[in-house]
Amino acid sequence: MTKGWNEKRRAFTQFYGSEDLDASVLIMPLVFFMTPSDPRMVSTIKAIMKGPKEGGLVSDGLVYRYPPDPRVDGLPGEEGTFNMCSFWLVEAMTRAGMADPEMLDQARLLFERMLGYSNHLGLYAEQTSWRGEALGNFPQAFTHLALISAAFNLDRNLDGKRLSASGGYVLLRLAHVAGLHLKSGGKTAALQSLLH
Repeated sequence: MTKGWNEKRRAFTQFYGSEDLDASVLIMPLVFFMTPSDPRMVSTIKAIMKGPKEGGLVSDGLVYRYPPDPRVDGLPGEEGTFNMCSFWLVEAMTRAGMADPEMLDQARLLFERMLGYSNHLGLYAEQTSWRGEALGNFPQAFTHLALISAAFNLDRNLDGKRLSASGGYVLLRLAHVAGLHLKSGGKTAALQSLLH
């Protein structure tokens, strides 16, 4: 933990001694490596949420896997933002939002925004270009697993915080995007349909 933390950046970085951020650190609270409300994790999330010109990874609400700079990976050309990483950010913010309601609100807004990048069937590609175009592998299973995990945890936290009468707001919203027609008591049916 000590070597992975960069005091200057006030964030966990790509590798020991690096000053570059990497979206993979967002899974630390998702796999219970550290608590989501740990001040270092919250600081890392906030650093990632800055734009690339400010050293962050978020552009127009979408998350780059690492800084979009050829010096970082040595590959020519530009990559798009990674949809899986965007859903990791939603979930990391959701979990940190248990202690910070503003972060939970931001997670919900980011989740809503991400729903707009699926196709007409509710499917996601691996990446999204700066123009909003689907790039890379399609459909991308890892993106959908991150979507389901983010939706489940966001729904649970929103219901527990202040929307207990909502009947599963996030899962109902997700089901609507996927073209499912459910009544407000249909959380289980929504989740089952997404998993099958």
